[in-house]
Amino acid sequence: MVTLSQIQTALGRVRQSIPISPCTRSETFSELSGHSIYLKLENRQRTGAYKERGALNKLLTLTPDERSHGVIAASAGNHAQAVAYHASNLGIRAKIVMPLATPLIKVSATRSYGGEVVLHGGNYDEAYEEAMRLSEQEHLTFVHPFNDDAVIAGQGTLGLELLEQCADLDAVIVPIGGGGLIGGVGCALKETNPGIQVIGVQPARLPSVKVALSEGKPVTLPPAVTIADGIAVRRVGERTLPLVQKYVDEIVTVEEEEIANAVLLLLEREKILAEGAGAAALAALVNRRIPLLSEKTARDKAGKKIVVVISGGNIDVTLLARIIERGLVKDGRLVRLRVHLPDYPGALHRLTGILAQHRANIVETAYDRAYHNVNLGDTAIDITMETRGPDHIAELISALGANGYMHERIL
Repeated sequence: MVTLSQIQTALGRVRQSIPISPCTRSETFSELSGHSIYLKLENRQRTGAYKERGALNKLLTLTPDERSHGVIAASAGNHAQAVAYHASNLGIRAKIVMPLATPLIKVSATRSYGGEVVLHGGNYDEAYEEAMRLSEQEHLTFVHPFNDDAVIAGQGTLGLELLEQCADLDAVIVPIGGGGLIGGVGCALKETNPGIQVIGVQPARLPSVKVALSEGKPVTLPPAVTIADGIAVRRVGERTLPLVQKYVDEIVTVEEEEIANAVLLLLEREKILAEGAGAAALAALVNRRIPLLSEKTARDKAGKKIVVVISGGNIDVTLLARIIERGLVKDGRLVRLRVHLPDYPGALHRLTGILAQHRANIVETAYDRAYHNVNLGDTAIDITMETRGPDHIAELISALGANGYMHERIL
């Protein structure tokens, strides 16, 4: 099992190449939670995520013979880019096996960092099997994303940074995939100060570590899709589970909508771009999913000092666009109404005049004369509008009713 000494040694190895990421206080989330909240911004790393720490530490432990043959990894995202980037900087050949469905932007980024990308398989498991086959065939060292002591120790350097950046730290909230990050961070923190609470967060759709803890052993979960793809791990590592059992105080899960909302909150309130996995820890905080943090003692009447790890920022822009749009709908700043009106010249002008009078901004319209139980001679129009919030929507609906329009809100 990884030790504090190994993590300290790893910090000495990687410090020259991996900068200390910012850990900044958030006034917004401090006020919202009643605690003193700090955000550890691993999305500011060169490849956009904390994965560089473990990848680089592993690469720096290779023997000359292993370096000469090169390395291989299986990944659809952050680990791929981290291995490719640091291997290239060290002059080590890096082959990365990625599933066929990997977004082009991630494939291109991995190649731009110097990785030889092999597209294979319909999912991570098939890419992993191909990577293992190529590893044996070409004598390449396999760099596992989490189930490797050198990788875990590298990720643990984040914990040592926190001890320097945040004096009197009470708790750290960490996203969990395979357990490498929280295992390393938990060891670094608890072996230095056992009083610090370490809390893990998983997507509710893939709670692999939570299940493993209840079963007392790693369990492979069925495949599931989550916007927190960076922590969408079906089975915890054999080397990470003992660390979680020893050092992690609590593990909670968050729903997809909560993760999406956390991405939007970070972007809008803090001007921080986070991927789904990167925002998972914040989602647990703002949705009050963590019972341990609701317990206040006489010492912390003003709240606890808590670090939330924003583990990465590599989000696909199309997914980000959907998250923003759905967030606007949820907040009542975007609404779609279906209005029935007579199908004659000037009818639309009268309708839009009412909407303009109440300061709604129309962004999209769609006519339909054949469906939605429209009477002959009438039409239905779906109008999407930007609004100021729920009260503004209620005002619009009231105005339409007062003017005799049949209408319904489309959710």
